[in-house]
Amino acid sequence: MGRRADVAVLTVGAAIITLILGVALQRNLRGASPSTVRVLTYHNDVARTGQNLDEKILTLKNVTAASFGKVGYLNTDGLVDAEPLYVSNLAIGGNPHNVVFVATEHDSVYAFDADTLTQLWNVTVLGANESPSDDRNCAQVSPEIGITSTPVISLSGDRGLMYVVAMSKDRSGNYFQRLHALDITSGAEISGSPTTIEASYPNLQGRTTFDPKQYKERASLLLAGGIVYTSWASHCDNGDYTGWVIGYDAATLKPATVLDLTPNGNDGAIWMSGAGPAADPDGNIYLLDANGTFDKSFDSSGFPIHGDFGNAFLKLSIRDGNLRVADYFNMHNTGNESGHDQDLGSGGALVLPDFQDASGKTWQLAVGAGKDRRIYVVNRNDMGKFNPKKDTGIYQEIEHALTGPVFSMPAYFNNTVYFGAVNDTLKAFSITNAKLVPEPTSMSSAHYAYPGTTPSISANGYSDAIVWAVESRGSDAGILHAYDATNLTKELYNSGRTRGRDAFGDNKFITPMIANGRVFVGTLTGVMVFGLLP
Repeated sequence: MGRRADVAVLTVGAAIITLILGVALQRNLRGASPSTVRVLTYHNDVARTGQNLDEKILTLKNVTAASFGKVGYLNTDGLVDAEPLYVSNLAIGGNPHNVVFVATEHDSVYAFDADTLTQLWNVTVLGANESPSDDRNCAQVSPEIGITSTPVISLSGDRGLMYVVAMSKDRSGNYFQRLHALDITSGAEISGSPTTIEASYPNLQGRTTFDPKQYKERASLLLAGGIVYTSWASHCDNGDYTGWVIGYDAATLKPATVLDLTPNGNDGAIWMSGAGPAADPDGNIYLLDANGTFDKSFDSSGFPIHGDFGNAFLKLSIRDGNLRVADYFNMHNTGNESGHDQDLGSGGALVLPDFQDASGKTWQLAVGAGKDRRIYVVNRNDMGKFNPKKDTGIYQEIEHALTGPVFSMPAYFNNTVYFGAVNDTLKAFSITNAKLVPEPTSMSSAHYAYPGTTPSISANGYSDAIVWAVESRGSDAGILHAYDATNLTKELYNSGRTRGRDAFGDNKFITPMIANGRVFVGTLTGVMVFGLLP
């Protein structure tokens, strides 16, 4: 018995030493200076590029099955649909930590030390005698709806706030949508938080009113111009709903602006498979609207006369304090697409950097795709509006580039756009002379079933660029892939080949987040953490 006890002590001691060495290795690889890596919003930035260009630990050489894999798991009290966020070198309790933030469908928010995986704080945003919402007879988010969308963090000096939208219900069957502002060092609500989300908007019958039980906040939050933008999806296609965008002052949480994209029609939800509305450097907002009413009568500027913009690629802007549609594109067969559930709303919009064509002219572009399997590239200064016979006004439209519909978000890196459509390979499309080349420059060998995949990219500047993608296969069958960003035929890592060590139960619409040598993947009960093995 004594010998066995000694062996047990030595085994535990060795495990502790291994953990310590692993943490020390991670910190040593980061160098002596404190990290400045931050992931404060969905897909890394408001353009929604999905790229972290400050990844100095993970490289093309060390991301292999032998040296990379599962290093830990962050346990939570519910489903993690939101992308984790990250702030490095954050002072909590008087000590600096690299912190990963996680939100759950049980209406909880967590902060973990990203190196040791120790929980730093955990709060619930439920009101007294409340619970998360039921699934509202829709299996899209089930069995409960709490925090579905990716929050957003604002950092100003020593103060950091996380904005979170949470759905709940009370014992009397009343439903609530609330916007919370949490101090990221403690999880405490700031003064004036939370605020109950309420809105109305003028229409031909008088006004239409936002009904909290009819909607869920599926698309990620956007912070732009001092306003936190929320955008709202239906529960499946159930009930009477329209397309709401509601903004709140980030400093006070007071209502700032509201827009209904189908005020005199129906449907037109905003969900984009969890992607967030994107913003350009001037603060204009871009999104893809789902199937819904699109007016066929137009004013002199080519805008729908009743303000109904269902199934459109939209540009929104603030004028005189009011949010409005500044420009749009809608395809010539939009009514047929909406009627057959072939709309744009399943995909996310990506704002591209400026490009010059062969003549030296500069173009400001955005790209997106939805269920109709076409890639749409719009000129952000003239999106093309609507032509009932043919899509003549759009900057570029690419057919047959994608095998299946898009229920995901593209990523951008170094003159290349990456798409992961349903029942398709992950594809890289290069940009030449300010246009997407219709044939992919490379593609993965793996095919991605529903819902496809949203890629993320890590790189050290423009070196050691890796494309990360989650393949959804259900409980204990998710796969994390890593590819050479310059050639997707070169797969660096595949967790399916090390399933005994690296298995995890995945969700649909999951976006991997990469920071400081770690890859964080939301799962059914927490967050899987991948990194260099000790």
